Amino acid sequence: MAKVAFLGLGVMGYPMAGHLKAKGGHDVTVYNRTFAKAEAWAKQHGGTAAKTPKEAAAGQEFVFCCVGNDDDLRSVTIGPDGAFQSMTRGSVFVDNTTASADVARELQAKAKALGIGFVDAPVSGGQAGAENGVLTVMCGGEEADYARAEPVIAAYARACRRLGGPGAGQLAKMVNQICIAGLVQGLSEGLHFARKAGLDIEQLVDVISKGAAGSWQMENRHKTMNVDKFDFGFAVDWMRKDLGICLAEARRNGATLPVTAVVDQFYGEVQSMGGGRWDTSSLFARLERK
Repeated sequence: MAKVAFLGLGVMGYPMAGHLKAKGGHDVTVYNRTFAKAEAWAKQHGGTAAKTPKEAAAGQEFVFCCVGNDDDLRSVTIGPDGAFQSMTRGSVFVDNTTASADVARELQAKAKALGIGFVDAPVSGGQAGAENGVLTVMCGGEEADYARAEPVIAAYARACRRLGGPGAGQLAKMVNQICIAGLVQGLSEGLHFARKAGLDIEQLVDVISKGAAGSWQMENRHKTMNVDKFDFGFAVDWMRKDLGICLAEARRNGATLPVTAVVDQFYGEVQSMGGGRWDTSSLFARLERK
């Protein structure tokens, strides 16, 4: 059992913190910007609620975090009431936020100067993966820090791997989102074409999903797409944030991402349709609009 804090109790962080308590058996203190939510989590799971990241992090061996973006992450780490103000030497900060590689490197350097370990550890698997404790975790950071954190991360992970130094986890998450963007657009176009051609979607997918066209997206999203339902996962607003990070990094490293750039624009159209909170398979709705 470890002494653990978790900062950020959104749709991902709330169940992840729960797994640290229930599956990991850890002593968990939580912080959320809305304190009532932290109190509700503590009541449900038997942990402790703190009013600031600094209070939550004091005396903890590990501090986990899952917030919205780079600025939110800086606020809960190096802000006036940030976790770095109270973390002790030898403790480890594990960041599950999807953020830029730059902020991961920046915060790792600040943490190291304070004698604190830092692991950037963005996750994939969506709300369902968080609730079921089967997330994929892509990590960057120093080997010793990762080795200490990995057994604790296991409480909410199906797969976890260190892919390099500081920022490598965030870069890996960018690859993940780049791949998803192309897959969902391809699936949307395929199902749209099938409808126009008068094919039975269920029979079609049953056949082609067994071959080279098969994917997680096809297996898990074709049914809901076929009935024009888009409330089953990662929201378009979040995907656009992530793709913005990908495209900004590509401008820095010289990568060419034509499909990603186009799909990002398509998601912008979905937002203009009122679909910012729809899941990412709503690219299909853009094609099907009358």
